Amino acid sequence: MGRYRIRRPVGTLFALTIAGGLLLTGCAGGESNGSSDSNRANRANGSLPFPSPAYSSGRPDTEESANHLSTFALDVDTASYGYARRTLAEGRLPEPSTVRPEEFVNSFRQDYERPHGNGFTVTVDGARTGPGDWSLVRVGLATRAAQPEAERPAAALTFVVDVSGSMGEPGRLDLVKDSLGILTDRLRDDDSIAIVTFSDEAETVLPMTRLGSHRARVHDAIDELEPTDSTNLGAGVRTGYATAVEGLRPGATNRVVLLSDGLANTGDTDADTILERIASARREHGITLFGVGVGSDYGDALMERLADRGDGHTTYVSTAEDARTVFSEQLPQNVELTARDAKAQVAFDPRTVQEFRLIGYDDRRVADKDFRDDRVDGGEVGPGHTVTALYAVRTRPGATGHLATATVRWQDPGTRAPHEESGQLETGALDGDLWHASYGLQLAATAAYFADDLRHGDTHGSALPGRPGLAALADHAGALATRTADTDVRRLAEAIQEASDLQGAD
Repeated sequence: MGRYRIRRPVGTLFALTIAGGLLLTGCAGGESNGSSDSNRANRANGSLPFPSPAYSSGRPDTEESANHLSTFALDVDTASYGYARRTLAEGRLPEPSTVRPEEFVNSFRQDYERPHGNGFTVTVDGARTGPGDWSLVRVGLATRAAQPEAERPAAALTFVVDVSGSMGEPGRLDLVKDSLGILTDRLRDDDSIAIVTFSDEAETVLPMTRLGSHRARVHDAIDELEPTDSTNLGAGVRTGYATAVEGLRPGATNRVVLLSDGLANTGDTDADTILERIASARREHGITLFGVGVGSDYGDALMERLADRGDGHTTYVSTAEDARTVFSEQLPQNVELTARDAKAQVAFDPRTVQEFRLIGYDDRRVADKDFRDDRVDGGEVGPGHTVTALYAVRTRPGATGHLATATVRWQDPGTRAPHEESGQLETGALDGDLWHASYGLQLAATAAYFADDLRHGDTHGSALPGRPGLAALADHAGALATRTADTDVRRLAEAIQEASDLQGAD
């Protein structure tokens, strides 16, 4: 994770900049997470100034003027956590390279306030983690709740199914077929499905078909899927997008859904090369990619990069219950879009913040100057999603006042019009003890600490401030699960305990 020290600007220019910044951003608003009505109006037409002034000592483009900003593309992937749970259940610690903290954090429901229309609400809070002036700061973004099934736009989904030899392992193609069967029964009559398979070559086995009275035909095509030869994932993605373009439905949500173990070994095996070959379909027609990973031996890096660069997201399923959650309970957020190219920028006030670290999002960082450049790729987000970013923040000794302003920028999925929303945090709003803070903040911290331990173990130089040992962390997770009777949190506690037992056995 990046670590950024903020140098305190000095001199008269600094005082003038602070004064201007207070006028521009309304930083003197106490402990509110909201913003003024005038700023909301400016955000509606994309004219809000940067979330914090560029504090400067008079030298442009230096550390003093730039290092108080943190910018990243939104990410709602959860595959890393799902795959880690599968690995731990099999008695193995996951490879550190497959552990992405933001995907652990974003695997759990948060109770952020939601907007009424497309777009986001912004919640910013935090708590002290112990001595040393360190805190965890949570930036929470939420889209509107999913509409009733009858009110969402029609969906045109092209399923690109890996039928290579490796998919014959139990828990791969059989799980994919179960997943597609669940989805076929869940979709509406006016939704459409196409199916493309790939092994050494790719084939369209079902052109874009309105469900209506054709569900039996779709089920027959699913039932006939069988594993064959090698894995030409690039050919599958290219044919899938060609099929999606051919069956494009204006006004519908057009999406390619890739179901694979990601173990490409034939043809194009590089994510960037694969995506370049279907770039026009993505850009001209707005067809997004949803990756669903399966298998105990899983090509995590390829699947994750395809989704991130393909204007989409990934998840991982290992059981029929997982599949039902993804393709039934979470169907609207995995099909519909409420925001395109969404990016967040957090501005830390150098008067109160000495240094900060963004936890995760390593592959989603965006240059600060590109925050408002709508040509620069962001993340695609659907209804019912929440996105959480955690920061380890070290405040200046005794500092009080404004701590940070978080702004999210996105484009309307239909008109591409840009919009923004912001939230703020004061040092006085930081809870005194993380483990007595809000339930949501404790849960996010627990997931982040777990990921940090799996990535770094006992390497104290990279550990997050206040991170407890795994045994104590499992107790924290267990207490949270008992408090809410949340099955997902109970599974988190069990996974942490499994990791603790495996580390103890080393």
